[in-house]
Amino acid sequence: MRLEGKTALVTGAGSGFGEGIARRFAEEGARVLVVDIDADAAGRVAEAIGPAAEAAVADVADGDSVRRLFEHAGGIFDGRLDCLVCNAGVPQRNRPMWEIDEATFDRIYAVNVKSLYHAARHGLDLMKANGGSIIVTSSTAAVRPRPGLTWYNGSKGAATVITKSMALELAPMNIRVNAIHPVIGDTGMVAEFMGGEDTPEIREKFVSTVPLGRMSTPLDIANACLFLASDDAVFITGTCIEVDGGRCV
Repeated sequence: MRLEGKTALVTGAGSGFGEGIARRFAEEGARVLVVDIDADAAGRVAEAIGPAAEAAVADVADGDSVRRLFEHAGGIFDGRLDCLVCNAGVPQRNRPMWEIDEATFDRIYAVNVKSLYHAARHGLDLMKANGGSIIVTSSTAAVRPRPGLTWYNGSKGAATVITKSMALELAPMNIRVNAIHPVIGDTGMVAEFMGGEDTPEIREKFVSTVPLGRMSTPLDIANACLFLASDDAVFITGTCIEVDGGRCV
């Protein structure tokens, strides 16, 4: 059990990568707070995991919502959080950059970037005394952007730089901060990245750019996060692991 006795909070855990991470952490002994903006989704995942998990609802783009979330986490985890996975994110529909309206742009940056500010501002008190691990779900878009996703690419570039900067600033507190760079995953977001239509032909265009010949899966991402959360990675901080089947080579 690589996370035996540890506590973890995973945002965006009601589906996709976040669900995979929450399930994998619980399998390895962690107590997990399954967080999602969709109460039903969070509840479904927590119920499926069992006694090791509890569901919580939060909008990671809203500071007051995030503050209440960490107050709740402190209560159920006795004031200690060992691992924070900032996984919640929103996609951008693949289309020319000039066609993206301002409200969509603002939402992308609020969820994918400003959420990290809220998490740091309200969550670090639970980690300062004992150290821990923060994991940010960034994207291969941060290092090898695809056309038609400019504003999403930029948001993930920001998330990656913030990860590295946080790693430096929090190192004296023994808080490690790392990111993962998933390639496009077989999740509920895939149609948006493809321009709104998920067809075998369009999938093949995306898969053809991945040397190992497939999309990422929630288990792929969860296993990378498990390593970073575990004591196996105790001397790793400020790094970004590309879980991408070779896409960024």
